[in-house]
Amino acid sequence: MPLTTILVEDSRTIRDNLIPALEELAGVHVVASVETAEGAIDALALHGSWQLAIVDLFLKEGSGLTVIRACQGRSRHQHLIVLTNYPTPEMRRRCLALGADAVFDKSTELDAFFEQCQGYQTG
Repeated sequence: MPLTTILVEDSRTIRDNLIPALEELAGVHVVASVETAEGAIDALALHGSWQLAIVDLFLKEGSGLTVIRACQGRSRHQHLIVLTNYPTPEMRRRCLALGADAVFDKSTELDAFFEQCQGYQTG
């Protein structure tokens, strides 16, 4: 059964390429794709049974950190991964401290990102 997934990403190009790759390589079903922090928080509430949230840090409006913070009370079966072009050590630390399960660099860590997503599917 595919993971019910919310994608928080402001780049149309990345969304257009990432969604089919996620569905094919990681067994997820993206039920919502949003570009802003407020839109993400609304989508997460609307799809309360989501299992995976993939969050970029720099959004059209607001910050991915706001989205991570809003998910701090999520259930154990709900996972949150940060996928960003800005994975500095300090940003990784902040994301993990706020409750992200993992942080991946969009340009160099996609294989590890897809592996992490697959792990949630199988395990």
